[in-house]
Amino acid sequence: MLAIGDDAPDFELTDQHGDSVSLSDFRGEHVVVYFYPRADTPGCTTEACGFRDSWDEFTARDVTVLGISDDPVSDLDSFAEKYDLPFSLLSDEDGSVSTKYDSYGEKNMFGKTFDGVFRNTYVIGPGGTIEHVYEGVSPEGHAEAILTDIEA
Repeated sequence: MLAIGDDAPDFELTDQHGDSVSLSDFRGEHVVVYFYPRADTPGCTTEACGFRDSWDEFTARDVTVLGISDDPVSDLDSFAEKYDLPFSLLSDEDGSVSTKYDSYGEKNMFGKTFDGVFRNTYVIGPGGTIEHVYEGVSPEGHAEAILTDIEA
């Protein structure tokens, strides 16, 4: 995992609307970059809806939220629309950005081995350095925990 104090690797990915989004677009702001395995699955929906339900608190603190998975843009668009998600969901289909953030690799599920995204989150400070790291996140209450840590 990247560590607190490390420079956050810059990236450019396509969001659910087909627009290009770069981390550097948000220089000067706090940014939550959360990696999640698959759109519209139970854990990922719980996590995304937690950010949605706390959205007013994030915006009041000028914190941008970016969700990243290896889903195609079309899946992200339907997921965001279905759950009325007010933040950008970014498509990292080849896992290259997730890999830079130590959030992609071999997984085992139901006896099958495959490459996929790990549920990790980083809070990046206005200067582009990592301020908080969350590895192996539990989706329930995650957004609230981040808000508490940002306030501290």
